[in-house]
Amino acid sequence: METSQTHSSESMSKDLSELMKEATKEVHEQAENTPFMRNFQKGQVSLHEFKLVTASLYFIYSALEEEIERNKNNPVYAPVYFPAELHRKAALEKDLEYFYGSNWMKEIPCPEATQKYVERLHNVGKNHPELLVAHAYTRYLGDLSGGQVLKKIAQKALQLPSTGEGLAFFTFDGVSNATKFKQLYRSRMNALEMDLATKKRVLEEAKKAFLLNIQVFEALQELVSKGQENGHPVQPKAELRTRNFNKSYEHGPAPGKESERTNRRHTDTMLSTSLVRWILALSFLATTVAVGLFAM
Repeated sequence: METSQTHSSESMSKDLSELMKEATKEVHEQAENTPFMRNFQKGQVSLHEFKLVTASLYFIYSALEEEIERNKNNPVYAPVYFPAELHRKAALEKDLEYFYGSNWMKEIPCPEATQKYVERLHNVGKNHPELLVAHAYTRYLGDLSGGQVLKKIAQKALQLPSTGEGLAFFTFDGVSNATKFKQLYRSRMNALEMDLATKKRVLEEAKKAFLLNIQVFEALQELVSKGQENGHPVQPKAELRTRNFNKSYEHGPAPGKESERTNRRHTDTMLSTSLVRWILALSFLATTVAVGLFAM
């Protein structure tokens, strides 16, 4: 018994960032293999899906940053308080206005799973602020790690403006060197004073953060499968392609050789687009959070 306790104490003497990486390895893999994320791997990504992810992220970061502000002077969080460098709510508001228009707040959906995540963040911030670092770390460092890469890919794959509209979330203007900043963040987090029991609770909260992300993406997958956005039907991509393809022959003869060449060009374009979408999906998995992925 004494040997077991000694081993546990020695393992818990590691830096908090290393412990968090080890503790969340299994649930991290579960998050990567949700149906929603597997669809991204297959290249089944659309602007509709991108908008749904952005909307849920808005609710999550609004709650997270409200609780961070509540505890910015609390010694259990103050050392890792970097609002100018990390906070994402304002950036997400810009993106949502671009995607949904000036009345975006009335248009964006908040699935029950997203609301559950929001409620947990408020509960932690109000009652257990020492656990707030688990949520902040698993979200922000993943966003920071992949932001610039994903921004460039998304601009091309989703045909978003080169000036960055719709992708403010992935741009960290307050961070000039991501690698050095992440080192600073980890060192500040590792220096937080907490006893063994608190450290274990923080690690459990980090795992819970991943589980909440999994539930959010399962809910988004359900919305996509139903073809709905905020209660309104969304036309499936395949139906749109079929409708546009058939329209050109609606009032004319059957396609001949020239039409066959056109069809081949159309098919080549679709394959090229699918490849770009597949690249976007893979990069999404490797670099962000949309599901809370993070680089330790």
